[in-house]
Amino acid sequence: MIRRVIFDLGGVVLRWRPAVLLAQQLPRHTATPQALAQLQAGFFGPDWWDFDRGTVSTVDLADRLVRRLALGVPEVLSVIEAGPEELQPVEATLALMRRLREAGCRLYYLSNMPLPYAEHLERRHDFFRWFEDGVFSSRVQCIKPEPRIFELALERFGCAPQEAVFLDDHPLNVEAARALGLHAVQFRDAAQAEAELQALGVTRGG
Repeated sequence: MIRRVIFDLGGVVLRWRPAVLLAQQLPRHTATPQALAQLQAGFFGPDWWDFDRGTVSTVDLADRLVRRLALGVPEVLSVIEAGPEELQPVEATLALMRRLREAGCRLYYLSNMPLPYAEHLERRHDFFRWFEDGVFSSRVQCIKPEPRIFELALERFGCAPQEAVFLDDHPLNVEAARALGLHAVQFRDAAQAEAELQALGVTRGG
């Protein structure tokens, strides 16, 4: 019986809309769908992944993006600094988490998250108390879908892969989890995820 549920945060527990964030902060550079898509791919690409990994600071990330995207420093920083407020709780997912706890499940998180964002979230949201433990990528210097971050999380949580189910909105992360033996559900919304968890027997009491 599966009684451990590992949640991704951005896009699952917390709202994360990078296109909306860019359009709000940089309207002059996102006037057309094509311009927005191009800027999103450049802004949240490999440089941002290093930010998630915890190997570059906010200042270093801004410097890289300014040089590569031909944006001004204030423009780049406006997006980076607005990121934490974009990460608002998804009420339907919080309700699912409550039901899982009531069913006797143990909750954890595994998230690609820059260190300044992680620290903000921990200060801001009481629901972090619902998790027994969690791993932020920036604190272990590796990111999903790299196998090592899953291995570190399982070691930290003290469970074998087959004892847990992982929820994430990105298919590559779901595939990586399954390759290591974890049960995994690609999250589209809370209702769909709950139905798949029920199919696995996760939300049944006992």
